[in-house]
Amino acid sequence: MKIEGTLKPVGPAPSGETRARPKPDASAQASTEAKVELSSLSASLIKAEEAMAATPAVDRGRVDEIRQAISEGRFKVDANRIADGLIESVRQMLDAQTPRP
Repeated sequence: MKIEGTLKPVGPAPSGETRARPKPDASAQASTEAKVELSSLSASLIKAEEAMAATPAVDRGRVDEIRQAISEGRFKVDANRIADGLIESVRQMLDAQTPRP
């Protein structure tokens, strides 16, 4: 019994050979227009984000001023003010985590 190679090979097409892809049905390509409207809150948030992006994260002038004060020995650390600020930050974080009734 002899087996002949009458079947086409399965796998990638030999180089230079391409397959025709079926074209999608024209009715499936019906164009639809989508209209998006933003609420006034969304528009305000976008403006706020743009303003924040335009604002530098670090005030270089203030940093240079403090650096100069430190090097000259004029910079004083107010431990009470720092402690009060930390306590206030913790209070705000705890308030944000507390579920409201």
